[in-house]
Formats: sequence, C-alpha cells, structure tokens
Amino acid sequence: MPCYLGFMSPAASSHALKHPPVKAPSEPAGVDSDFPELGVAIDRARRRGRGAQSNASGRYEAEARVAFDDGWHSLEELPPFKTSVGVDTSRKVITRNDSPDIGFDRSINPYRGCEHGCVYCFARPTHAYLGLSPGLDFESKLFVKPDAPALLEKELAATGYEPRMIAIGTNTDPYQPIERERKIMRGILEVLERAGHPVGIVTKSALVVRDIDILARMAKRNLAKVAISVTSLDPKLARTMEPRASTPPKRLEALMQLSEAGIPTTVMVAPVIPALNDSEIERILDAAAHAGVKEASYVLLRLPLEVRDLFREWLMANYPDRYRHVFTLIRDMRGGRDYDAKWGERMKGTGPMAWTIGRRFEIACERLGLNKRRSKLTTDHFARPKRHGDQLSLF
Repeated sequence: MPCYLGFMSPAASSHALKHPPVKAPSEPAGVDSDFPELGVAIDRARRRGRGAQSNASGRYEAEARVAFDDGWHSLEELPPFKTSVGVDTSRKVITRNDSPDIGFDRSINPYRGCEHGCVYCFARPTHAYLGLSPGLDFESKLFVKPDAPALLEKELAATGYEPRMIAIGTNTDPYQPIERERKIMRGILEVLERAGHPVGIVTKSALVVRDIDILARMAKRNLAKVAISVTSLDPKLARTMEPRASTPPKRLEALMQLSEAGIPTTVMVAPVIPALNDSEIERILDAAAHAGVKEASYVLLRLPLEVRDLFREWLMANYPDRYRHVFTLIRDMRGGRDYDAKWGERMKGTGPMAWTIGRRFEIACERLGLNKRRSKLTTDHFARPKRHGDQLSLF
C-alpha cells in the first residue's frame, strides 16, 4: 500500500506531485460526494497504536511526496511509525489569546504534537505550520520545550506582568507519554508554586497523579485545579479513538486520587460525538461524581481544517455503518456545515440536537449535584520571581 516519502525506505521509489494522490477508503453507496479525499491510507501494521489513518502533507506545502511500488514489491519493507522528539527553541512559553468564549487569556504548552493520537484533536492542524502533516506526523513527530520552566520564570519576573490563571493542556497534553522522562510539566509546576501563580490543567493522562504533591500544596492556597477528559467508558472505542491516552478506568481513578488530595477536579465530556459517544453522557458524569468530582463540562466535536477529513477517514475505517448518520447530525448542529468556528457556538453547536445534548448534560449535572459551586483560583499569593541581577534587600 502506498505511503508518504517522509517514511520511505531506500528500496522504495518516490514521486513528487503538485497535488497528492487521493485514495480514501471505499464509501457506502449514496454517501455525500462533497468531501475532498484526503490522502493515501497507511498500512495498518505501520501505524499500529496510532490514531490517524494517513499522513497527507500539510496545507502549506507546495508539493506532496508519496511512495509507490516500482515493481520491486518493497513497500512492505517500510518501517513502522516511531516517535521522534525534536527541540522547540521558542523564546517565550506563555501564549496569549483574546478568544471571547474561553475562560483564560494565556496558556502554556510544554510540547508540540501529541503522542496520545486522539483522531479528533483540534490541535492537529498546527503541525502544518512546521511543514509536517496533521496526520501521523502530529502524533509521532513531537517537539519538546526543555527551557520552558526557565522561560516561564523569566516571563513571570518581567516588569508589568499581571498574574491571571495560566491554562496548561489546551492544545497538546502536558502529561503525554514523553513527560514521564522529560518532566517539563513538573518543572513548570515548581516555578508556578514558588511564584504563587494559579494554574488550570487539562489532560487525558493518569500521569497527572505523579504531581499530586505539588498540586495539593497549591490547591490549599487556591492556586490549582485539574480537568480530566473522559470521552467514553467503552474501552474499545477509547482505544481506537485515543490510542495512547490513559484508559477510562485510569482516568476515573486519577480523578478520585486528585479529589481525595483536596485538588478541585472537573470531568470534561469532550468531545461529544453524535451517534458515537453521546449516549454515554449520563454514565460518564455518574462515574465521575462517584470518583469525587464536583464540576463538569462538555464540548461538541470540532472539525477545523484537516481534522474533518482525518476524522472522516477514521470513521470510515472503524465505524463505516455510522458514517452517514454521524455527519448528518454534525451538520445539523453546525448550520449545515461540517464545522462552524463562530464565537459562542463552536463549543456547543446549534439546532435541536445540540439543544438536546445540552439539556441532557444539565439535567444529569443537577441530579448528581455537579457544578453547584465553581472553584475559583486566586492571584493573591503571587510573588514576582527575582530576575537575574536583581539585588536583594538588606532590610
């Protein structure tokens, strides 16, 4: 089966094209014809443990390179996709935003790319800025910010810095597998604790419990809270959709440990995918409430840019019988489109189906006593770090 040059062996031939060849999985009769085909699906053995089905070139690339069989039958010799880690040399680590429909104006992402491989991840298109594919590259070609703790301390020490909650995990997961070795996230938390700076964390990884010692101390001063996304309680669906994220039971166990340690926790039912996991909303909330969670939120599936077609490929490969129904419902909630990025609507959607999901979520939360009170973080403890060269007071 053909695949992209970035992962070719010397034995395979290549061909440069102005437009990549397109060969999607066979579609059920009568399926909509207005989906542009994305790329060439990679052999299952080579992408084992990954979420995306293909590795189409990024949208900013002038050419796309693909492997083709030149008669030597060498394509089966191509190696599996392995995780590689590069260094991100950014000079700043705090990213600002002015989005009116999210509750923070700054965030930190210790890594670029995410090995969890969630097929629906709305951050996938950012890999195109690096000249890489939002497909398999996003989950196998990662970049680490080793200087993130030092850069953060420098930015917090800057004259004029005004503290507000920093969100971590809004783009890629700070507790993805390589964090076990790199410990960038732990270094960031150490800086934030010393500075008395509030932080809100979003993750799908049980690895967050490693840092309970720091988070519990910060929580006592209203400086930390943790949200864990639980997309499904079905282990098969979760494994297929989020191949390298923690299992649902591990995430619930992490929520319980965090809650018992006095750390405010939130369960995120995110994303809600109609006709795939929306039937689990009540069960997920019930399981989280039993784990000690006091707050909950949800986000409707978002399909910006390449994510739409990557999700389409995945759905066709794993749930072809639901393909038409899922996209029909998605369009019903997105004004007839596959995605609508309009402020205030992109997270929840519109229309009868979106309204029903919202009411079900609210009723379940009310029944379980969730969201009665929202944890509020404080900036009262902030102490600007000393900059290099600053002279300490003698009195």
